[in-house]
Amino acid sequence: MIGLLIFTDFQLMDASGPISVFEIARRHKQSAPRTGIFATKAGAVRSSSGAEMFARSLRSANSITTLIVAGGEGVEAAARCKTTIAFIQKMANRGVRIASVCTGAYLLAEAGLLNGRRATTHWSRTREFIGRYPKVKFQPDRIFTKDGGVWTSAGVTAGIDLALAMVAEDHGDDISQATARQLVLYHRRSGGQSQFSTLLELKTPNGRFGSLLSWVRENLDAHLTVETLAEHTGLSTRHFVRSFVAETGSTPSRAVERLRVEVARERVQSSGETIERVAKSTGFRDPERMRRAFIRAFGQPPQSLRRAARGA
Repeated sequence: MIGLLIFTDFQLMDASGPISVFEIARRHKQSAPRTGIFATKAGAVRSSSGAEMFARSLRSANSITTLIVAGGEGVEAAARCKTTIAFIQKMANRGVRIASVCTGAYLLAEAGLLNGRRATTHWSRTREFIGRYPKVKFQPDRIFTKDGGVWTSAGVTAGIDLALAMVAEDHGDDISQATARQLVLYHRRSGGQSQFSTLLELKTPNGRFGSLLSWVRENLDAHLTVETLAEHTGLSTRHFVRSFVAETGSTPSRAVERLRVEVARERVQSSGETIERVAKSTGFRDPERMRRAFIRAFGQPPQSLRRAARGA
């Protein structure tokens, strides 16, 4: 059984998204496991939207082989609940595959499951999460991560991406693709979650690295290595990288690429410059490098964005 762990004021889609994926997967593969909802107390559990889900008690969770932990507004209270944390630890000790959706990662971190592991959560929580859980190898720009038997996903709908990946791992790509088609979803979303944050954190002029990012934007054609950026700020490379991720929610190399691709997109869509010229002037050098960056960020190559902008 695939168990969904919820709590008062959980985010409804954190649970309902994965449930829908596993439901459809079971239509295509009848041997796929059923899903069940669990909470510290059996009965109706109110989500942050006011809608409720009916949950079983934790005592009836013996058949769980995968546990997915929801996030939501009530996650802070849930993280302080000893029963909840002990249950997650018990499942992990049993060898159950453990996953979290969005801020559900806080519960996994409180249970000690993310120490030394790669993990992610919603982009807006990056700075706070890193400060609270320094032992986690935080991945700020991932839709979901998998490190051993522990999975984490970014905000809300990323739980659907995680569930589709689990279906693919358990039953093969054919079943996962069929499930995605039924739900009218991308089988695998391209790009990281920074594309949805619109780089708000990176563009904040009052941030510690605001002046650095302004300088980067004005010098995109320079050789912008991590060492160069660290030297510009007067910090050691190691201190710079950690501080930058905590401040902006992105690694330095990803931030540079996002700033480059942002400017490149503006030129591709609004100017008559050749793709080669745009690539050179924005620091990509090679048009193929720029094409790959565009696909990661927008799911389309530069030529497609140019044609769309011109109505072709």
